[in-house]
Amino acid sequence: MRRMNGPQRRRRRAGLLTGGLAGTLLIGTGAWAAEPPRPDEGNAKQIITERCSTCHERQADGSLHRIDHVRKTPEGWTMTLFRMNQIHSANLSPEDSRALVAYLSARQGLAPEETAPYRYILERLPAVVETPIADGDLSVMCARCHSAARFGLQRRDADEWKRLANFHLGQFPSIEYSLQGRDRKWWEIASTQTPQVLGQKFPFKTKEWADWQQAAKPDLAGVWAVTGHRPGLGRYGGTATVAVERDGYSVRYDLTDAGGKPLSGTGKALVYTGYEWRGTATLGGQEVREVFAASKDGQSLSGRWFLPDHDEVGATVTAVRTGTAPTILGFSQEHVKTGTSARVTVWGSGLDGGPVDFGPGVTVKTLSQSATAAVVEVAAAANAAPGARTVSVGKAKGGGFTVYAALDSVLVEPAFTIARVGGNGGATPPVSAQFEAIGYLNGPDGKPGTADDIRVGALPAAWTLEPFNEAAKLMEDVKFAGTIGPSGLFAPALAGPNPQRAFGTNNIGDLKVVATVKDGAATLTGDGRLISTVQRWNDPPIR
Repeated sequence: MRRMNGPQRRRRRAGLLTGGLAGTLLIGTGAWAAEPPRPDEGNAKQIITERCSTCHERQADGSLHRIDHVRKTPEGWTMTLFRMNQIHSANLSPEDSRALVAYLSARQGLAPEETAPYRYILERLPAVVETPIADGDLSVMCARCHSAARFGLQRRDADEWKRLANFHLGQFPSIEYSLQGRDRKWWEIASTQTPQVLGQKFPFKTKEWADWQQAAKPDLAGVWAVTGHRPGLGRYGGTATVAVERDGYSVRYDLTDAGGKPLSGTGKALVYTGYEWRGTATLGGQEVREVFAASKDGQSLSGRWFLPDHDEVGATVTAVRTGTAPTILGFSQEHVKTGTSARVTVWGSGLDGGPVDFGPGVTVKTLSQSATAAVVEVAAAANAAPGARTVSVGKAKGGGFTVYAALDSVLVEPAFTIARVGGNGGATPPVSAQFEAIGYLNGPDGKPGTADDIRVGALPAAWTLEPFNEAAKLMEDVKFAGTIGPSGLFAPALAGPNPQRAFGTNNIGDLKVVATVKDGAATLTGDGRLISTVQRWNDPPIR
């Protein structure tokens, strides 16, 4: 097999899901269609008969061994087909694989409720620290090598989970002897207890999947109101117009960033399993990939878009159909300080139905107003009451806006994340890390860092790096690991051994990321932890 470099691997990873699509981002109005478009399944049944059933035998009940007893996401089926080509010489062409992913995702996918807890892994959201799974010690038995989401996005009965354990041992023989495997009777547990736990937590047959198979699937064509947030750059919003095109959708969107700069573009997408949106787009001149999920009623979309070769760089997406119930989705700026004024864009749907109100002590001058955006000048009186506000535009209401007199604390988000060295002539690009300084007000308990704190939002900050601990200080990690820019973006150093470092080690580091925020005469700081480490050589669609 021809070896692919890092960018090629990442493009191939997305290719089976987006097919030949070029150029998407957002999404749809309209109601239910009798038969919404779906990815072309081509001659999938014939391919399975000719290429798959030679190894996967037909059972007495007519099902194919292994294949018909597993349910997965589009990404999960993509990984399976890649392995069939790589290890078992299935000789599936990209066209064959795309047809099979579409067919298998429709026939043996996951219901919306089943993917909901693990959207972060599909959206390739950085800086997620998974919550340990206590049941059956799955975090050690399974998630010590890959994410818990990887098995959480599969459905099998206990016998089929046991077959997967057998595959793991055959494919990765050292699994018994590696860390957290050799301290227990790993195979005894993996072949008896673990399949039973997995079969109970993630069974093949569920009510959710049975209901979703019978449910009408929404047509996502139409006009959508859109908003989102890109860490380091801020919020954006606008509209997206979606039209049916062949076996998927074409998209034209008209967005603006928080400063009013246009973000126009076009794209295309496919929808798997009736709700899994996978697309490509050109947004503001940048090529992006997106992973969204439609709600079961087809009235909203949520997810994330990201850069193809740097999926750590991206933005959240929330969209609702226009023409439905008036709603506020977000603001270009999420706060105003007492005694000051600001220009704020309110994004949402049904915003042309009445006056704009930010609550007592805040005067509003409307500069422009349409169904999906209201641009206003807000001025907070010096004695305006600090706290979270419910904003209304006619019948539309929404939270997420704060009036403040003085900040009480600043937190760095994310509190912990990982970057990776790269480049320097190697095939794997570096992985950056984006930080933001988030201001907070104390809640009713008067204490910072508690659950009732009131979020003010992202604020301008000065960024510095410090050694996280004494070992990092001795290794001069701050000097060698990378740099952080004025927007909070950490750029890791080049890959490879560095002869200037102690032991000639890589440019890795354990760093404290410090944000300093000026608030009038006061200065507040917050910090987070960043580990900049070595490259990841194996980067599958589901990590």
